[in-house]
Amino acid sequence: MMGDGMMGDGWGGWIVGALMMVVFWGGLVAVVFVLARAFGSRPPHGEEKRKGPDAREILAERFARGEISEEEFEQRKRVLERSPS
Repeated sequence: MMGDGMMGDGWGGWIVGALMMVVFWGGLVAVVFVLARAFGSRPPHGEEKRKGPDAREILAERFARGEISEEEFEQRKRVLERSPS
């Protein structure tokens, strides 16, 4: 009685084998996709990478610390408002 195991020699063995191949390759593709999303160079949707404070924030901090006068602050603020960000 050889070949009378759980899968048998007929179509059942081929179907189970084909399903296992689909599951294997689908799982492999899913793992590659997840890794590509996790280690991709783009930030996640809706988030922007910021390297630090922008020029207006730095200017306001310098004014608050007393490093620049009010006149110099206003002049530099006007220059920043004219220049494209």
